[in-house]
Amino acid sequence: MPISINRNILRLLRVGSNSTLAITKPRHRFSAAAFVSARHMSDDSHKMDSTSFAKNLFRGQVEVEHVFPFPNVLSEEQTETLEALVDPVEKFFTEVNDATKNDEQCVIPDKIMNALGEMGAFGLQVPQEFNGLGLNNTQYARLVEIVGAHDLGIGIALGAHQSIGFKGILLFGTPEQKQKYLPTLATGEKIAAFCLTEPSSGSDAGSIRSKAVLSPDGKHYILNANKIWISNGGVADLFTVFAQVPVKDKNGIEQNQVTAFIVERAFTGVTSGPPEKKMGINCSNTAEVFFDDVKVPVENVISGPGAGFKVAMNILNNGRFGMAAALSGTMRAAIKQAIEHASQREQFGQKIHEYGMIQEKLARMAMLHYVTESMAYMVSANMDRGSKDFQIEAAISKVFGSEAAWNVVDEAIQICGGMGFMRSTGLERVLRDLRIFRIFEGTNDILRLFVALTGIQYAGASLKEVQTALRHPANNLGLLFEAGAKKITRIVGISQQSLAEHVHPELLTAASLTRIAAEDFGVSVESLLIRYGKNIIGEQFLLHRLGNAAIDIYAMIVVLSRATRALNENHPSAKYEERMCNVWCSEASDRVAAYLTSVRSSQQTGNFRRMAQISSELIKAGELVHGHPLGF
Repeated sequence: MPISINRNILRLLRVGSNSTLAITKPRHRFSAAAFVSARHMSDDSHKMDSTSFAKNLFRGQVEVEHVFPFPNVLSEEQTETLEALVDPVEKFFTEVNDATKNDEQCVIPDKIMNALGEMGAFGLQVPQEFNGLGLNNTQYARLVEIVGAHDLGIGIALGAHQSIGFKGILLFGTPEQKQKYLPTLATGEKIAAFCLTEPSSGSDAGSIRSKAVLSPDGKHYILNANKIWISNGGVADLFTVFAQVPVKDKNGIEQNQVTAFIVERAFTGVTSGPPEKKMGINCSNTAEVFFDDVKVPVENVISGPGAGFKVAMNILNNGRFGMAAALSGTMRAAIKQAIEHASQREQFGQKIHEYGMIQEKLARMAMLHYVTESMAYMVSANMDRGSKDFQIEAAISKVFGSEAAWNVVDEAIQICGGMGFMRSTGLERVLRDLRIFRIFEGTNDILRLFVALTGIQYAGASLKEVQTALRHPANNLGLLFEAGAKKITRIVGISQQSLAEHVHPELLTAASLTRIAAEDFGVSVESLLIRYGKNIIGEQFLLHRLGNAAIDIYAMIVVLSRATRALNENHPSAKYEERMCNVWCSEASDRVAAYLTSVRSSQQTGNFRRMAQISSELIKAGELVHGHPLGF
């Protein structure tokens, strides 16, 4: 190999000093925060052979294994089981449950709770040996979609119970823990809650102050904790509680580490406050829970002392797809109401659906639903196929779904006009209920940072691997040539990646836009790593836009995949889905380009700096700084 070629490769691959890639071990304000620290990822989150589409996106690569073809994981038997459940659940929510009454009375009646228990709604994914239905993630998604279409308050009660409340036992519990607790939890005889948030810690879970100390005889922990805003907090019989515990490391140094405990209300010292008065999800009980010198048996520790962050983050990551599924149900119901009104309401001599502004609203509402639903079932299917590396995709589905649902229901109210504002339509209740979804189980702001930083960590590790190889180029020519080839194609504008073989011919333009967006995204990530190094962690103006771009690109790929399946299989709605896919990808590509331009723009950097200064002045003044235009 001529030395000149080696030098050219080295020149193309220079990425800066070692500090540039220190992102793989972050140290920052949120280093203890649950949603942005590498410590809290699953064990597989940093493998360099990840097949996650979202992770590889941060390297500018289009990894198709988990996105093409659009997954269909249900066996014939599983499909039959699900079909047998759908009609009874739908009938229950349309004929038995009264969402408006539940909201007004701020409680789920006992007869409704008992009926849900009889249907198996409290143990959808609990194995049948423990009295559950034993459903997989895709089956679960379909049923919670029905709940989301009818009563989000009940949806929260059910989700707080099984999606997070006892999920730690399901995922990490010992055989003894599962045998002891799951049977009564699955039937709804006992209700569960998830206790993480405290007055001084929300998104920054590492700042929790709850303490648990091992008793002198080593048989139990003495737990003291004050947990706030706990869904099911006032009615739960069992709590998954997180507290700091002194743990010795391999060097014998003792440090506080978060540990997860199974705590029964029957234990002495467990009390709860009155139900909180909330904006929405009123029938779902939310309360403060107190643990005062509670003796928790050592056998009630989940996954061992010090494993609390791993437990908490896996619980939350594992459950987020269900939120997207539920909200796709919410959107479907709201869109149906909007369509009914638009097709009947006449103004200025025409039905309002004939006006362009209403047509645009309906079309955009449908596209937002299509994307959310596609995300939910792609993530659930990949989980069912055994993927362990879906954290970014699950977070994206939660962020996108919660914001899409808010937009859709808001526009449904707008289309319905004054009627939409009236309680009788039910839309105002749904809008109130929806607001919490952008806050709990990871605020959307923090999750955008999670998406950006998790992806950057993966990209940074890849660059670090190349950088290490540069120290001994003769021994790493294969790796260097691979990386060099990728960089050369970026420079000369020739792509080696193509989605043509995976998408239907009618979607080739949309596929090309997606590929270009992905490659531009990877270039931008690499540029930011070179520019900021480990300090990128503090650049939240940039990370926010990077997160937005990643969300849009993932949305593009999922609709490409789903529309391709519809076209290939000649679904009745194939041409309709093709139109939605093409519109979505066209507009999303423009948004991605704008986001990536902003992260590279010196003008935007100046604007970010000025906004930070404006915020600082507001905080200093304690109110708006600008005076009233009248001067008094």
